[in-house]
Amino acid sequence: MYIVIRLSSLRSEHSRRLAGIGLMLFAVLVFSCGDALGKLIVSTYSVGQLLWLRACAALLLLAPMIWRNREDFARLERPELQLARVALSTTEVASFFLATVYLPLVDVVTYYLACPIFVTALSAIVLREQVGWRRWSAILVGFSGVLIALEPSAQSFSWPGLIALCGSLSFAGLMLITRQLRGTPDVVIVTWQFIGTFLLGAVLAPIGWVTPTPQGLLLFAAAGMISVCALLCLSRSLKLAPASAVVPYQYSQIFWAVIFGFLVFSDVPSLATLVGAAVITGAGLYIFLRERKLGREEPTVGTPG
Repeated sequence: MYIVIRLSSLRSEHSRRLAGIGLMLFAVLVFSCGDALGKLIVSTYSVGQLLWLRACAALLLLAPMIWRNREDFARLERPELQLARVALSTTEVASFFLATVYLPLVDVVTYYLACPIFVTALSAIVLREQVGWRRWSAILVGFSGVLIALEPSAQSFSWPGLIALCGSLSFAGLMLITRQLRGTPDVVIVTWQFIGTFLLGAVLAPIGWVTPTPQGLLLFAAAGMISVCALLCLSRSLKLAPASAVVPYQYSQIFWAVIFGFLVFSDVPSLATLVGAAVITGAGLYIFLRERKLGREEPTVGTPG
């Protein structure tokens, strides 16, 4: 399941970057499949069941890697930040799938496209990083894209939309904390994410429990396998190439959200959603290009869902 590309086998910087970009594009595609599958599951089963059974499948798949890296779990760096990260990642995943119950997939993804912009803004406020007027301008433009996609009205600011926005902000906080936990091995980071969703799912699953059919259990197992594959591929991508080189390709998620939304759920995105997504993507790409020009990297940890 874990696609391994040995760093030593890629001798040139160019080949490492190409491999990183390829893995990022693949990870985004796999994440998008998982998002569509999750939305399909929550049309029959509760979000709590999805979180719990998806995490069960993922942890079973990770078990051999957890055993091989068990010493890394005993040397957990900054436990308080690890706990905060688990809380944010659990909130983000739950918010994403809960929002897809009521909103088209592309609408929820559009909220999450603003996450790198939120990270840049929060970096200046929380981490006291220097953010110049050009990046602040891009942040404001990106936020205007969110407002365009929302089509501000009483209906657009209903609680499903606010849940999606909460998930996006949680994801931004998750990225900021992960920036401070770069020394934590990938398997440890990914495992704790699934432990968090396992615990929350175990609490919520009995509410509205629907006994899964054999086909339903296969869907839950597939959701767990997909999420593990996507997270590990994403992590490997960020080790092969600088974040500034691969992160912009995460915006391809909007393309897959439109495709899967139309083919699986017959969702046709509104013009406002597409325009807003384009504005957000343009602002986000500008921020990353600006970081690259200044010689800095904007770290990331994943894709929503």
